[in-house]
Amino acid sequence: MGIKILSWNVNGYRSALAKGFREFLAGCGAEIVGLQEVKASPGQLKAEDLALQGYQSRWCPAERKGYSGVAAFFRKEPTNVICGLGENRFDSEGRVITLEYKNLYFLNVYFPNGGAGPERLKYKLEFYETFFGHIQKLRATGKPVIFCGDVNTAHKEIDLSRPKENEKNSGFMPVERAWLDKITGEGWMDTFRMFNSGANNYSWWDYKTRARERNVGWRIDYFFINAEDKAIIKNAFILPEVRGSDHCPVGVELDL
Repeated sequence: MGIKILSWNVNGYRSALAKGFREFLAGCGAEIVGLQEVKASPGQLKAEDLALQGYQSRWCPAERKGYSGVAAFFRKEPTNVICGLGENRFDSEGRVITLEYKNLYFLNVYFPNGGAGPERLKYKLEFYETFFGHIQKLRATGKPVIFCGDVNTAHKEIDLSRPKENEKNSGFMPVERAWLDKITGEGWMDTFRMFNSGANNYSWWDYKTRARERNVGWRIDYFFINAEDKAIIKNAFILPEVRGSDHCPVGVELDL
């Protein structure tokens, strides 16, 4: 069966609703939509904002109000929904939601930003390592594993407009990029690069400098799949024309 899955850092779910998220969801044709940085919990929302356009949703909010948080909208009920990685220092920030289906693990992830100083960079790198161990365990079950989200790091120089100027900035530091080297070296496939090797493909643009108008951006939103199941991925894409956040949606099409 061919299905589409999307990922989008909406930079505030209530803000996204005000900027046309309902209409986007109605027309996107996706079976699953993973959202990051929702900055809300179900208790802060109306019932009609939780079940939209034929989708149900599940939420893993942060304990701190107005911060972080992930949610997943889906048409087909999963067999299991899991919040977090099992470590409170990460799970209290609402960073991972897993939908388990009979033939797929889907993880929607909002990876930490390391730009607020050495402690947050350390936290980010520790999250990366904990997450890697988690997906390797899921992979060992033999079921396909897809994870997506705002990784908060651009992998290669081709993945941002100004690589040389940003080598010392969080999001493109060698120590952060090394984790992406590690997971791709262990057989996790960057799905977009399976289909597109070109430059100037970005998913985030700085609001303050009006970078989107000039396409001065970063590709920091990804879909990865374990290599042994890469054949199920039929396409991967970025939707830069979709507005409503400083990020745009990214997606995959797969046959299951």
